[in-house]
Amino acid sequence: MSANQETVYIKGERDVEVTKTDVTLGDILTLECSNKAMIPKLRVLKILKIPEKGKHRYVISILKIIACIHEKYPGVDIQNLGETDIIVTYEDQKTPGMAVHLIKTVFVAVLTFAGSAFAIMAFNNDASVSDLFSQMYEFVMGTKTDGFSIMEVSYSVGITIGILVFFNHFGKKKFTVDPTPLEVQMRVYENEIQTTLIENASRKGAELDVGTADPSGNHRP
Repeated sequence: MSANQETVYIKGERDVEVTKTDVTLGDILTLECSNKAMIPKLRVLKILKIPEKGKHRYVISILKIIACIHEKYPGVDIQNLGETDIIVTYEDQKTPGMAVHLIKTVFVAVLTFAGSAFAIMAFNNDASVSDLFSQMYEFVMGTKTDGFSIMEVSYSVGITIGILVFFNHFGKKKFTVDPTPLEVQMRVYENEIQTTLIENASRKGAELDVGTADPSGNHRP
């Protein structure tokens, strides 16, 4: 059986990050074929040339990738098992130093702690939690509280336990195998960004013509 009679299965993720400017088919797709000799040939098929400076993001239709493959191998049968549109992201691979990572970590930790503390205090103030605790203590014990009782301690411990249970992890340890609420919200946010990029590119007709043009739209020799 000749190469141009093969069936090739391709699968691409919705968002792919590349680290080199010369993007090949193997950088953005997973390939499978009964004829193993076909896979290396397709993996090195050039798809895109990205400018070296800055961050770049392109939307590529799987139909244009299939057309690029057919231009090289006209008789190959392509079966797509992945996304219909692929977002290719490139960013200069400049790794910041350890000091920069440390500063960012400290800044995020302080910001998160201060923001959470302010939110809790604002809620307690709006709901008059201290007055409620005083009234409950006086109702049960028959005497007025001095402002520090078992109720305040239990409330503080309960908030800590509730936060840990809600976010489903402490440090690097997760309590269950389920994703944390923060992970879920991050994935929802990423999906919304990807959907917006793809829809905008489709409406503007800005999906990249791979294989025959550079990102600026100029045809390559």
